[in-house]
Amino acid sequence: MVYGIIGMINFAHGEIYMIGAFITVISFVMLSLLGISNVAVVLMIVLLVTMLITSLYGWSIERVAYRPLRHSPRLAPLISAIGMSVVLQNYVQLLQGARVKTMSPVLEGSIALTQRADGFVVSISYLQIIIIVLTTFLMAGVTLLIHRSPLGRAQRACEQDKIMAALVGVNVDRTISATFLLGAALAAIAGFMVTMYYGVVDFFMGFLAGMKAFTAAVLGGIGSLPGAMLGGVMIGLIESFWGGYMNAQYKDVAVFGILMLVLMVRPNGLFGRPEIEKV
Repeated sequence: MVYGIIGMINFAHGEIYMIGAFITVISFVMLSLLGISNVAVVLMIVLLVTMLITSLYGWSIERVAYRPLRHSPRLAPLISAIGMSVVLQNYVQLLQGARVKTMSPVLEGSIALTQRADGFVVSISYLQIIIIVLTTFLMAGVTLLIHRSPLGRAQRACEQDKIMAALVGVNVDRTISATFLLGAALAAIAGFMVTMYYGVVDFFMGFLAGMKAFTAAVLGGIGSLPGAMLGGVMIGLIESFWGGYMNAQYKDVAVFGILMLVLMVRPNGLFGRPEIEKV
């Protein structure tokens, strides 16, 4: 969304995801100290708090690192975004320490799907079901928001021509800020789900996740939300199968290698379309 509107890659997006994961852990600890034990209530409060605080970080990044450089050459905001990524990494490291933070499982239990003759059970956990359903719901919701809502129409207008959008009454600054808020809220949900699933967070976790998110967007096609989601699923499947049948240490090499092969055949990604400029 950010690239589609302002034409700049938000390289600090991975750090926003990392901050969302840390806020999730801190929120769980605070609620446990307050004695709140109902799982549904705890999950809802933690998710809302994480989205709210992380969205404020996303809004602040847009105001500090992007808005002042919006009309500068593209190299300037790119360097600013990388700098903001480094700043957020060190900020969290100084604030929370360099050690890995862990969290006890909150939601346990699974459903057995099948069982082999040797006793091996294939199962899916309740948390995995929640992640799949929530991801699908968010993807559908964001797609409807972009194509059916006033904010989505403003975003698409800014994508085509920010000057003309401003002339017909679109508040460009507010639209871009809302896009950063929305992206940060989605990153917060991702950090929440990953923390719930793995139970481990550290200050460097956002860097590799950000690189893979960018890779997924390029693989699916920059500017295509379904393409980005499909690219993420493909990267996950590649890593899983490579780790299961080949050397797991080289799964990242396999991901980026397949990315290069895909871009050789389709430079615009799987769902990307070439930009056609009419003169």
